[in-house]
Amino acid sequence: MRNTAAPVVVTDEQRRTLKAWVQAKNTPQGIVLRAKIILAAADGATNHGITRQLGVGRPTVLLWRRRFQEGGVDALTRIAPGRGRRPTYTAERVAQIVAATTRTKPRGATHWSTRTMAKAQGVSKDTVQRIWFSHGLQPHRVRRFKVSRDPRFAEKLRDVVGLYLNPPDKALVLCVDEKSQIQALDRTQPGLPLKKGRCGTMTHDYKRHGTTTLFAALNVLEGKVVGTCYPRHRNGEFRKFLQVLDRDTPAALDLHLIVDNYGTHTHPNVRRWLALHRRFHLHFTPTSSSWLNLVERWFRELTTRRLRRGVFQSVPDLIAAIEEYIRIHNADPKPFIWTASAEKILAKVSKCKAILETLH
Repeated sequence: MRNTAAPVVVTDEQRRTLKAWVQAKNTPQGIVLRAKIILAAADGATNHGITRQLGVGRPTVLLWRRRFQEGGVDALTRIAPGRGRRPTYTAERVAQIVAATTRTKPRGATHWSTRTMAKAQGVSKDTVQRIWFSHGLQPHRVRRFKVSRDPRFAEKLRDVVGLYLNPPDKALVLCVDEKSQIQALDRTQPGLPLKKGRCGTMTHDYKRHGTTTLFAALNVLEGKVVGTCYPRHRNGEFRKFLQVLDRDTPAALDLHLIVDNYGTHTHPNVRRWLALHRRFHLHFTPTSSSWLNLVERWFRELTTRRLRRGVFQSVPDLIAAIEEYIRIHNADPKPFIWTASAEKILAKVSKCKAILETLH
């Protein structure tokens, strides 16, 4: 009778969490074992049955049953004071390595590697790797940025974000831009196909067969794209694209176009055309803020999924591939959802500027 115990009561949410821990590849094995103990106990298994099934001692089963009943799933991730492996290095030593990583650079290099830091600090590279991982440090990576110097940054930001979060009635919001100088690149040799144990291959050199420019408008509400390719990137081509939008959108709706500050969009010829077509309204993003235009996000999808690894023997071949991608995308469009408020973005930019001022 001593092996018989009442089943552990586990809620549906706790069961989902425990199963997720068991199935995840990166869960520590100690936590996986504890989760299996609780799941088995919840299914009515006896303590003796759990010990035989999982190959652990009866005291271990009793310990984690009691811990779970007292503290729930969180108790399975905590180690009691005085137990577990003693840390090899003190907190002060770890702080020294973190400070050296964030505040210094190695001689003759731009950033630390695990081996150079290990040699400089007299520890193993695995120790450095564990410390960097626990503190979220990645010296080998860098993120690019540029703070806009537009004096009307806040005004333009609120205008564009307002269109995303609170679009006007009886109107379409379109993100418009041009992807210029798209090259029709043909490889000098055919690549090898993908197979088990080997990725596909592509030669590093190529043949150029000309370029094209894609004018695109992303419908913010639906996610559909209107796109047209032209040989050049001038105000004349932009006016032609505006005529395409005028023709392909319901005449009763106003069109609010989010564009950048490129000279093509502000040319006198374009302004005269807009004066004759009153349903068009242009909203300009701040300078150096292409991230604010959602069509740039769609351009990235086009590049990674169709262009970067494509092989094109002529410009018409390239244009046909772009048009096919647009047709397939529009058959099952998925809009990009903007969630950040203007105030949140302004606060982040202000913090960034404050940090830059302290560094210079």
